[in-house]
Amino acid sequence: MKTLYTAEALATGDGRNGHARTDDGKVDVNLAAPKEMGGSGEGTNPEQLFAAGYAACFHSALRLVAKQDGADVTDSAVGARVSIGPNDAGGFGLAVALEVTLPHVDHDKALELTEKAHQVCPYSNATHGNIDVALSVTED
Repeated sequence: MKTLYTAEALATGDGRNGHARTDDGKVDVNLAAPKEMGGSGEGTNPEQLFAAGYAACFHSALRLVAKQDGADVTDSAVGARVSIGPNDAGGFGLAVALEVTLPHVDHDKALELTEKAHQVCPYSNATHGNIDVALSVTED
């Protein structure tokens, strides 16, 4: 792979109850495990950061494939839900649900573009075969 960009971040403290910062300081957040996992919920957590990144990345991929197809991406959006839970190996696993909104594209075409975006998106390619990713399309 020819590298186009590399992001760099450092996590300190007590893992989920610590701090994370990118080398350029654009992301500088306190971390806290969510209340559902016994934490205070006072800061963000890795799943929220992953959800935001995946949603943004997938939206870019969707807009790219839609533009190539001539589809209207006005008011488009992508929502991501990242879930964490125990896996069969005694550790933890993730699952993702992506919800695509393409209000100016008919449902069948929106599904087609969503599947194409899933082939293009770097997050989708990184997670393929590793975690469950459910795709859905809403009308608005």
